[in-house]
Order: sequence, then C-alpha cells, then structure tokens
Amino acid sequence: MEKSTVIGVVMGITAVGVGMVLKGASLTALINPAAFLIIIVGTAAALLNAFPMDQIKNFPVLCKKLAKKDEHIPKSDLLTLFVELSQVARREGILALESRLEEIHDPFLKNGMSMVIDGMDVDFVRDVLDADIEAMEERHRSGALIFSQAGMYAPTLGVLGAVIGLIAALGNLNDIDALGHAIAAAFVATLLGIFTGYVLWHPFANKLKLISKDEVELKRMMVEGILSLQAGDSPMAIESKLLVFIPQKVRELLKPKPEGK
Repeated sequence: MEKSTVIGVVMGITAVGVGMVLKGASLTALINPAAFLIIIVGTAAALLNAFPMDQIKNFPVLCKKLAKKDEHIPKSDLLTLFVELSQVARREGILALESRLEEIHDPFLKNGMSMVIDGMDVDFVRDVLDADIEAMEERHRSGALIFSQAGMYAPTLGVLGAVIGLIAALGNLNDIDALGHAIAAAFVATLLGIFTGYVLWHPFANKLKLISKDEVELKRMMVEGILSLQAGDSPMAIESKLLVFIPQKVRELLKPKPEGK
C-alpha cells in the first residue's frame, strides 16, 4: 500500500474537520447532498466532456496506482542481475542467457533480452525499447492530466454551487435565521470544491507524474543494461554504467565492506 496517499487523505480530512470545529462551525453543515452532487457529479460530468471514454475507463486503475505501490524490481537488484548476466554471457556466449529468461518477470526487460538473444540489430533494439518508453510516458501523461483537470474544474464548480445556494437564500429574505443558514450552506459547495481540487486531485496528479518519472528511469536503466550486454561489455563496465541510475546513498550501501568491519 502507498502509505503517503492514505496518510495524506486522512490528514487533509482531519485538518478541515478540526479546523471547522476550532472556528466554531458545525460539522453537520457538511451534510449537504446538493453540494456533493454539484461538486462530485459535476466534476465527473466535466471529465466526461473533456476526455474520451477510453481514457476515463482508466480512472479506477489510476486510483489503484495511487493507493497501491507498484512492485518494480529495485535498482540495486537490477544492477546485480545485469552483472550476473554479463558474467554468464562472457563465459558461455549471449545465447546462454536464454535459459535465464524464465527468471525475468518484467515484460519490458524480458522483451529487450529476447531481442538481444535473437541477434537483432542494436539500433532496432534501442528504437523498439525507446518507442515502448515513449508510449508509456504518453499513457501516464494522459492519466495525470485527468486528475489535474479535475483539480481545475472542482473549485470552479464550488463557486457555481455557492452562487446557486445564494440564489436560493436571497429568495427568502424575510426570515433572517433561515437566510443565515442558507448562506452558510451555500458556501459548503465552495469548501468541497477547493478541498477536492487542491487536497486531492492536483496532488494526485503530481504523485502520478512522480511515479511515472521513477518508472521511466528504471526502464532507461534496463535499456542501458540490455544494450551493454549486446555490446559484450565487461561486468565492471556494465556496473559502472548502471551505477549512475542509483542514488549516491544507495551506492554507498552497495560497496563491499572491508573485512573485519
């Protein structure tokens, strides 16, 4: 589970709820079906108008990606794998790597390794893998755009909800008490619009972009490793190439410790 998403949502809701209590506002004011209808259904309608159904269908998958951490191979393990594969290739030849394909579960890495083992041209392998990464980046951009657009629509719909509420409130000027409650209820839509836009949708879009960036970097590391194997680079050379993809702190942990320490 992606703990930061869960913690962030809970903290956001808690901050608004406690803040309302400290300001003297009643939490029962949030029980406003009309406001939820305008913000939630209105935002959904705006997204349907803005994106084709093929992209909207991915919304549950994107929500799952935000809540559940993807299980990708760690960069340190990937480095170790390529060093081992290079050692096998230098001893037994590149075709010997075919027996190791069953151990590889990442489709991108497995496809690249298969092309290398089949003896395909280095430029062809690079072009195919780069095109795969670019297609993935475009899919990820489209997914993040759904959330960022929702973050734009929701606050504006909150203003719309407030206007609708004020229209209803101003139609009852004779009753001051009822007028006050109606005006307070009118601004609940604004609160919901701003909250969902700037505490949920925009941050979710940003997190999806960061997740995509990490995945692209991992795949770039795979490309370098695959092409290095194809070029017949030594294990030490491959290790040096792939270390640049690993943060400095992790590199320090990968260094062998001196004996006796």
